[in-house]
Amino acid sequence: MESNLISKYNVPGPRYTSYPTVPYWDESRFTLKKWQKGLQKSFRESNHSEGISIYIHLPFCESLCTFCGCNKRVTKNHSVEIPYLESVLNEWKMYCKLFSEKPFIKELHLGGGTPTFFSARNLELLLNGIFENSRKAADAELSFEGHPNNTSSEHLRLFSSFGFSRVSYGVQDYNEKVQKAIHRVQPFENVKKVTEAARETGFNSVGHDIIFGLPFQTKEHIIRTVERTKALMPDRIAFYSYAHVPWVKGNGQRGFKDEDLPTAEQKREQYETGKQMLLDAGYVEIGMDHFALKTDSLFEAIENRTLHRNFMGYTSSKTQAMIGLGVSAISDSWYGFAQNVKGVEEYQNSVANNNLPVYRGHILNDEDLIIRKHILNLMCKLKTSWYTGNQFFQGLPDTLIRLKEMQNDGLVEMDTNFLKITEKGKPFVRNICMAFDMRLQRSKPETQLFSMTI
Repeated sequence: MESNLISKYNVPGPRYTSYPTVPYWDESRFTLKKWQKGLQKSFRESNHSEGISIYIHLPFCESLCTFCGCNKRVTKNHSVEIPYLESVLNEWKMYCKLFSEKPFIKELHLGGGTPTFFSARNLELLLNGIFENSRKAADAELSFEGHPNNTSSEHLRLFSSFGFSRVSYGVQDYNEKVQKAIHRVQPFENVKKVTEAARETGFNSVGHDIIFGLPFQTKEHIIRTVERTKALMPDRIAFYSYAHVPWVKGNGQRGFKDEDLPTAEQKREQYETGKQMLLDAGYVEIGMDHFALKTDSLFEAIENRTLHRNFMGYTSSKTQAMIGLGVSAISDSWYGFAQNVKGVEEYQNSVANNNLPVYRGHILNDEDLIIRKHILNLMCKLKTSWYTGNQFFQGLPDTLIRLKEMQNDGLVEMDTNFLKITEKGKPFVRNICMAFDMRLQRSKPETQLFSMTI
């Protein structure tokens, strides 16, 4: 990749798991009543045709990984498990009361934190409680994030018994110096063991997360990590850039110095090297920073044009409504977003008082809804169009002007009604989406809100 393009487009930018992005939510127009009304509308429109998605945030970890940007609580005290899960189930019951019938669950994902911090027995209580008040769709996709060091055969058997078929393991990097810097030491043997155990238990999609741009990381480290990954051939791979945002995440990302991080040019070389190795191994690039084998449902979603992106990242099926349960979780009704409080005690107290633990959100206006579709198209299909009036928004002419320079640089192909991201433009998909982001364009941040795009 040309170094002048890297320096030109390496700017802070969103990852677009939503539009509008969280820093640009208009909280002044948000009310819990509006959020509930929009969710009920979405449920009526889509429960039978699509079902709903559920994301459950399980925030506890026994140790702090310094690369992590997630909301977490570090503790070795496992007595926190039952009180927290009881709160999650009570929150779920409050949502179920909003609906006229039992929801169909099309997608369920357990994230964190470290979901496998919780014992299999306690996770069984959680899942029984979720499915007691719902119905599982016949083609439901159930998944969880597993830590290679503590995912047990008991965990895998428990999840499999409920119909879970997908697990993702955080690998990050196999170099010991890098692992120590990010405080995530896990030998290849541990990853190999849990990957094989998942397959033996019946999981048909095992994912590995690999990060480039970590402290002390070199191109040689990426080569070694991908080589070891190829030895296991996970079904899908998330290969993404480390998001260095210590001003947001506090001391958690201060376990190393800024000068210990690779430069933008080095990061891009790491990505291009790893990407080519994955393509040569038979993986197909999916959207942004994701790769899958042709036997995986993520590839099938590309073929069937059902690939979707939300706060869980890329998913193989679309649901209009997604409910986030647990501390800091974000829900999406399509018409609005709502985020839960970020403190564990505050969350549990709110639920104990029979209040949904939502503390902020955003209600989408007509322009938001149109732009959201365009950004989803770009993130999932690498193209979008505005042939009809309902795809046009007032700022589109200015958007096309902003995209003209990207067209000159060979990143996009476009005419008056259509835009397509080129192969050369794929690494810059976030920058291309930013051209459509009217809330960002109308109010450029005075301080850095996002990680760098490269």
